[in-house]
Amino acid sequence: MIVWINGAFGAGKTSTARELAALLPDTTLYDPELIGDVLRRLLPGKRLAEVDDYQDLPSWRRLVVDAAAAVLAEVGGVLVVPMTLLRQEYRDEVFGALAARRIPVRHVLLAPAETILRERIAERREAGAPEGVDERVRQWSYDHIPAYRQALGWLTADAHVIDNGRLTAAETARRIAEAVRTDTAAVCDIVQTPEPTRETVAAGVLLFDDRDRVLLVDPTYKPGWEFPGGVVEAGEAPARAGVREVAEELDLTLDRVPGLLVVDWEPPRSPAYGGLRLLFDGGRLSEPQAARLRLPGPELRAWRFVTEEEAAQMLPPQRYERLRWALRARERGLPLYLEAGRPTP
Repeated sequence: MIVWINGAFGAGKTSTARELAALLPDTTLYDPELIGDVLRRLLPGKRLAEVDDYQDLPSWRRLVVDAAAAVLAEVGGVLVVPMTLLRQEYRDEVFGALAARRIPVRHVLLAPAETILRERIAERREAGAPEGVDERVRQWSYDHIPAYRQALGWLTADAHVIDNGRLTAAETARRIAEAVRTDTAAVCDIVQTPEPTRETVAAGVLLFDDRDRVLLVDPTYKPGWEFPGGVVEAGEAPARAGVREVAEELDLTLDRVPGLLVVDWEPPRSPAYGGLRLLFDGGRLSEPQAARLRLPGPELRAWRFVTEEEAAQMLPPQRYERLRWALRARERGLPLYLEAGRPTP
């Protein structure tokens, strides 16, 4: 199990984590800042200059999960992780990857009032830091307060919130320990999709409204929007898998087997596996049907009808290319075969 202590820079995460590690049995303290330090030494300066924060590096997000899984496999017990995550898509990616490894996460947010937060930042000192480092750290913390303020909406809905403005680190740790013991800080409700161990076949279904906008869904377990659908199970017909996924994800029963639009071979990109990605035409939904769409489980956060231009801003590039060619196939009435999102000559 992981107890992930989130909050703004200066909220007291690290000091609280140290106290908590002494309270919970079989506990190991794991600070993902160490992964950032390693990447600063490993990656070329040119690559580091392209990002404002090491969390923007896909390698950081992958390594944080891989290292957490490795430590838990080595020592077991509880991993206490003090780490700020203010971008919801990064939280989705990290927590989703942990869930895929069957590692439950209890998400705790330390949320002192902003006035107290600013006071703590002003008093912050880095032990043994060279001259000038303290001021840079303080400025960094101040600069991220607006991002923290903006993230509070989803953070407070997602995490167990503790106002530690008037609490010591030890008192805060005792509250977290009690919340963990009593299940008040519940396991993060995120879908647990096992990581593939080989290439997979996945089926997506395109659904349209009366303005020919396409329906996209926002998964909680990975960044970026998606099409309704999922991995085809053993012995299952791909089109039937798409019908099943639409029913599970949107509480919508399709009255016919959808027609094929594209078959796209997705090459493997380490550490992920590729495979065949199929898109089917689920047809046009009437206004009453669209009004009845529901998100029955924790797998999806939202759904939305969008134009092709809007989809280009919401989908990862290769997924958008798959959609673009699927729409052309729908116009022509002929399915297309793609490789890496592009038709073969």
